[in-house]
Amino acid sequence: MVPTTLIKTLDEKPFLKKVSSSYAEAGFEIYLVGGAVRDGILGIETNDFDFTTNASPEESLKLLHKNGYKTTEIGKAFGTVETRIEEYSLHITTYREDTYDKDSRKPEIKTSKDLDTDLSRRDFTVNAIAYDININKIIDPYSGMKDLSKGIIRTPDSPHISFSDDPLRMLRACRFISTHGFTPNNDIFEAISKNLERIEIVSIERIRDEITKLLTGENPSLGLKAFVESGLSQLIMPELNELKIEVDPEHHHKDVYEHTMVVVDRVSPTLISRMSALLHDIGKPKTKGIENGKVHFRHHEVVGSKMSKGIMKRLKYDKNTINNVALLVENHLRPHTFKMGWTDSAVRRYIIDAGDLMIELNELVRADITTKNKEKYEEINKYLDEMEERIKEVNEKEELSKLRPPISGNEIMEMFSLKPGPDVGKIMKALYEQRINDGEVSKEEATKLAEEVYKKL
Repeated sequence: MVPTTLIKTLDEKPFLKKVSSSYAEAGFEIYLVGGAVRDGILGIETNDFDFTTNASPEESLKLLHKNGYKTTEIGKAFGTVETRIEEYSLHITTYREDTYDKDSRKPEIKTSKDLDTDLSRRDFTVNAIAYDININKIIDPYSGMKDLSKGIIRTPDSPHISFSDDPLRMLRACRFISTHGFTPNNDIFEAISKNLERIEIVSIERIRDEITKLLTGENPSLGLKAFVESGLSQLIMPELNELKIEVDPEHHHKDVYEHTMVVVDRVSPTLISRMSALLHDIGKPKTKGIENGKVHFRHHEVVGSKMSKGIMKRLKYDKNTINNVALLVENHLRPHTFKMGWTDSAVRRYIIDAGDLMIELNELVRADITTKNKEKYEEINKYLDEMEERIKEVNEKEELSKLRPPISGNEIMEMFSLKPGPDVGKIMKALYEQRINDGEVSKEEATKLAEEVYKKL
């Protein structure tokens, strides 16, 4: 029986039926497969639809062109033809079977004659379900529907063979735990533990992309725990394992690892927010100290910010994402100084330092409050409420987004007969500091400061 959720997908996207019918009318077999079937059954929206067919890429191109579809041939070498309809992407791939070399996850692709062989090469049984749109029939040779209903991850083939062939599948298993709430069976975990080193043949870019998808799923902590407990993190992000700081019975401190998992779950499902939550305490193991019988982690936010940059550079994230995460990690303790009272200048500096990430920073700060002491929890949230109110007041009083000293760089160069260079930068830096500390100042006050700085150059 075909789930009503899948039928609804067809009703809402009639082009799927139209493409499928065109193949059947031309005498070809064609099936919707993979994530589109899986998510269609689960009622999850997708813009990507994969089909498998016994038509060759050349036959697919000819048929699609005949029916007025524009195509790309980027994946033709792998037997895939792509066409776009509105905002949706359709990939149509010829039945195939893959043969892997032990030193590469890139398979030698061979054309297969039947659907079952094609489905057997898929990573998990929940992705090895095919749907014949033309006759409204599910083809499920590996019991993927049953596994979907139970929320279980299994492989069509032996997991040892599957993960050895394509070790990225080990990370994909962790990702599906996060994005879909699936639970891997014991065979999956055992196979991962025996194939860990195979992850080294996977490109950093593919690893990075899977980590991003894992982090932005609905249950990131579950996926992360599978990532760490399986041993995969030791080869990719060993710093996460170090968060499991041994709890000294004499000098109690919260479990940093478990605390981190809670914080990750609490922030918004964006890469920057989730990654900063994951790394916000990454500097604690390196800064742990004991003084007067109490554990401390002095300057762990500064150390953590530097470590965050190193970790993300290693994973080849883009510079902007790296800098944004590092900024959030370095500043996640700043708001706590508000309980000692914040001046206007302190609030200005906080607003300027947070920049476009004020919402993300305040969210991270609140997510970081995991104390079970109700009184302490309410006390911290109260002064954070007050801090946000002070930010609002200062923002309303001064248009900080357009913060500028009353003297421009060009005026400085003209005033002191300077050429563009570091001396102009030093004077402008001092003027910005004056603007932050003192608020709006007159041109005369700014000129006086500029003259004082110039004399010291």
